[in-house]
Amino acid sequence: MHQGRELLGREIASRLKDGDVIGVGTGSTVDVAISAIGERIRRESLSISAYTTSLESIRRCCEVGIKVLDSYGGSQIAWGFDGADAVDENLRAIKGGGGALLREKILASRCKEFIIIADEGKLVSNIAQKFLVPVEIIPEAFSVVEPILSKLGAREINIRKASGQYGPVTTLNGNIILDARFTEITDSLEKDIKNITGVVENGLFLTQVTELIVSGSSGLKFFKKCQNS
Repeated sequence: MHQGRELLGREIASRLKDGDVIGVGTGSTVDVAISAIGERIRRESLSISAYTTSLESIRRCCEVGIKVLDSYGGSQIAWGFDGADAVDENLRAIKGGGGALLREKILASRCKEFIIIADEGKLVSNIAQKFLVPVEIIPEAFSVVEPILSKLGAREINIRKASGQYGPVTTLNGNIILDARFTEITDSLEKDIKNITGVVENGLFLTQVTELIVSGSSGLKFFKKCQNS
């Protein structure tokens, strides 16, 4: 797996040009790509800037020489990359296992090209069977959101608990996360969840991904969105 992630990291780094401004996500696979970008910066004295999705990504980018930009500024980003908790060949993904789903969704929406990098264990035929759907909500909205999620098909809904401490996980935005199990992910589910009063964002990325790069035993596999989709 480690070797596969290194291949993914080098692939992402190879696409950079001096002066590029990119979007950088969060997670262990992204972290390897950041290191690969850092190697190119040191070797070729490249100037690379990035918008990021988490404090950890900010820290790692600063460590390797990537200039971190103010997330509130700028316009559309040419391209960006991130990992996923589960993804299929149709480029439908579930993200947000690390709790940064709102900022990850914002980044994906700003990128003209949004690339998911993942090892082959994350590539599945049915993303609903592989991972729960994270739903970020304001804390006071639980009693409103839970029954509507059930009506939308959620078979199990849990408040995400903080590891090593009492109480729920709190996001950087001061919200809590529900993890909902769906047996089917319909094309409208992402928007249906987003439209619930009290929901801030959800971890479904059904239309944002333009390319998927998967590492496996035979190397890298590439999946791209059809131009007319």
